[in-house]
Amino acid sequence: MGRYEIAFSGKLVPGAQLELVQANLAKLFQADAQRVAMLFSGRRVILKNNLDEASAEKYRSTLERAGALVEVISMEPEIEEVELAPPPEPEPQVQPAPAMSPVQPASPGRLKVVPRDEYMAAFVGVDAPDFGIAPVGADLQDAKPQAPAPRFDFSSFSVAPVGSDMGQQKKSPSGPPPDTSHLRLEEHK
Repeated sequence: MGRYEIAFSGKLVPGAQLELVQANLAKLFQADAQRVAMLFSGRRVILKNNLDEASAEKYRSTLERAGALVEVISMEPEIEEVELAPPPEPEPQVQPAPAMSPVQPASPGRLKVVPRDEYMAAFVGVDAPDFGIAPVGADLQDAKPQAPAPRFDFSSFSVAPVGSDMGQQKKSPSGPPPDTSHLRLEEHK
């Protein structure tokens, strides 16, 4: 069962007046004029989605009577039929390689692989660089140049003598204690 959505792009039914259609849509959607004006911005707006075919047709006819031209669009993805290609012709059998060496040099720095079975026959046309095998424990990463040490100018700095204050801010004296001679404690009963 297909699902549909209703889309509106601001188009009107031929002969409809814009003000009348806006008033009709405001009444249908119970919306203010500002929201209805947004429907006529020229952009495509989905008014309702996930509808069955009967409900989508009902919405379309109601909106068309109000003067708005809407599109009913299927939400189901289109399935494209693909015609399969005929199977490839069987390739001629490859003669097994001599037991000597499966790898023969094609040109300096390149390898030519002689297939050992049908699976490897697929790789006959591969042009690969001739990578050798490094001995155990060899460093395979290219050497990087040593980065030069950064140059800093410390000539404007000096060293403080041993035991000196390293710049902690001293607290300012708080001043004399307040005068409390006029205060007294009394006992209440």
